[in-house]
Amino acid sequence: MSKTAIITDSNSGITQAEGKKLGITVIPMPFTIEGNDYFEDINLSQEEFYRLLAQNAEISTSQPAVGDLMDTWENLLKEYDDIVHIPMSSGLSSSCQTAITFAEEFDGRVQVVNNQRISVTQRQSVLDAIRLAENGKNASEIKKILEDTKFDSSIYIMVDTLKYLKKGGRVTPAAAAFAEILNLKPVLQIQGDKLDAFSKARGIKSARSIMIQAIKKDIEKRFGGFPVEEPNVYLQIAHTNNLDAALSFKEEIGKEFPGYDIYVDHLSLSVSCHIGPGSLALACTKIMKH
Repeated sequence: MSKTAIITDSNSGITQAEGKKLGITVIPMPFTIEGNDYFEDINLSQEEFYRLLAQNAEISTSQPAVGDLMDTWENLLKEYDDIVHIPMSSGLSSSCQTAITFAEEFDGRVQVVNNQRISVTQRQSVLDAIRLAENGKNASEIKKILEDTKFDSSIYIMVDTLKYLKKGGRVTPAAAAFAEILNLKPVLQIQGDKLDAFSKARGIKSARSIMIQAIKKDIEKRFGGFPVEEPNVYLQIAHTNNLDAALSFKEEIGKEFPGYDIYVDHLSLSVSCHIGPGSLALACTKIMKH
């Protein structure tokens, strides 16, 4: 049986400490803030990130340095037979395609998974990969399984303020002002490799309801419905510096989906810098039958 290493990046929400407990490698995503280099969960905490964001600091995202990435692979391959590398969605960052390109130099020993996930759904892919490796699957087999099931997840995100989307040029100043006056909360969707507009809500309560109904529809239409014997999806909540609201949302979802475990985590900082604080996301991932 081959010995397979699992790598992901911090967009998965898996911290360095959690990665050590899981026996995997977590590559910290780099940020440039006011001209200084930061690395998520290394010298950039959630608290520091949102403090700088509130001060209107200039924040830009980047991808891991190729040299550092290849050094990580080479060091792991001294101990492991092969590697499964699970980066964030190729539609949201160039880091996935970069990894795919440079993995070609490793004669098949590095398998980069492009299963178009991020945050809590990317985290679930990592947990699935760990279990598949424990069950004797090699890197190539794990990559195929994860990519074959890449559409078995959904994420819906309520944006609390359009300030940061306006700053990034994704909405016009007029549209942002109009939304603020009417208390409109955009609901975005990550389906496949893109972040798209899904709906608009008048206030947070309505946005929560829209996300819950969307997830219910996905479970019914795409993920096999609601089995009587046991849940067939994982439910996940993610937030941007909005833990109290996330825990309140968890209670609401628990009533709508009795018997389901609900995982709560921070939304990836790579997404947070574009949508700002106060956001809530609801996701589901189909449970993989190993």
